[in-house]
Amino acid sequence: MHVDEHGPPRPASLVQQFKRGLAAPICLTWELTYACNLQCIHCLSASGRRDPRELSTAEAMSVVDELERMQVFYANIGGGEPTLRPDFWDLVDYSVAHHVGIKFSTNGVRLDKAIAERLAQTDYVDVQISIDGATAEVNDAVRGRGSFAMALRAMDNLAEAGFGEFKISMVVTRQNVAQLDAFKQIADGHGARLRVTRLRPSGRAADSWDDLRPTAEQQRRLYDWLVDRPDVLTGDSFFHLSALGAPLPGLNLCGAGRVVCLIDPVGDVYACPFVLHDEFRAGNVREPGGFTRLWRESPLLLRLREPAAAGACASCGMFDACQGGCMAAKFFTGLPLDGPDPECVLGHGERELAKVCLPDRPQAGPGHSRRSPGRRDPVFVPLGRIPVRAAS
Repeated sequence: MHVDEHGPPRPASLVQQFKRGLAAPICLTWELTYACNLQCIHCLSASGRRDPRELSTAEAMSVVDELERMQVFYANIGGGEPTLRPDFWDLVDYSVAHHVGIKFSTNGVRLDKAIAERLAQTDYVDVQISIDGATAEVNDAVRGRGSFAMALRAMDNLAEAGFGEFKISMVVTRQNVAQLDAFKQIADGHGARLRVTRLRPSGRAADSWDDLRPTAEQQRRLYDWLVDRPDVLTGDSFFHLSALGAPLPGLNLCGAGRVVCLIDPVGDVYACPFVLHDEFRAGNVREPGGFTRLWRESPLLLRLREPAAAGACASCGMFDACQGGCMAAKFFTGLPLDGPDPECVLGHGERELAKVCLPDRPQAGPGHSRRSPGRRDPVFVPLGRIPVRAAS
């Protein structure tokens, strides 16, 4: 999931060790707040409104202390829009001072010239700017009017400040597959590196997945494009495509509860950043033993580290290549976890999807959206309307 960012495919013995789980996650995703100035139609956490129960500054710093003791390499900070937390920069400074590297994802709303210059002078911090179209027309249809221009300004500020190789992240959709080369040009033009990730049907994406997910033909085009460009990062998102040929660089299996996990704004720990559902909730960092106990002793995470059976995919000769695909994609489309990926390149997933009734798909919960139910248009919310005061 997040372990292929810096290198070639892992040796088989190391992959086996990853499957059994590690004493600490290689990295973890930490959503600091659900507050966001955007309401993207594919948002995994259905962000928008801040949750008043979110971890306080002191509680967040206590989690950082744990990560330092566990020797976690770095944390992927997201949200929501993490820079909307008033204590965000304090938490970044505290993490860096305690040897926990930070990679934070932002839509660029607060990344002005002064912040860019500050970041350029800070070690162990990486920045990831999110866009989902290489043009305003495609991007803003998903992320909200004006969001493309806002992200470009942030990229320009980082480049001008001499930050170095920041990341530009895009979620592959049916509407932007044809723009892959243009995304790469935007990254190259800013001295950045492109990172492409897979659309998962959770959060608000549960409602938009059927319209946004790439077609089978586009999946193959994406695979060929990635094979030809090993410098493009994927976060191990596309191991389900490995059945098309040679595996893409990376772990190429689900790392949920094995090498990665997620901490949400209120301290709940989930096995996977893409499955925010009670069934995959390991506990809360406010409980005795904190995050360390959950990672090492949670029955849920221990169960996920057990050898996985091929299940319905046992008769398929490509199981060793694709490992059955993404747990989150299967779960939120109503498919069994030991069944085929809904986007299985051999078509097995489509046949299984045809048997699932839409009301039977698991629901991720009410989320933190600001808009009324049923509305799917992306919304750009003025900052003055966002309650972002940190919980005390």
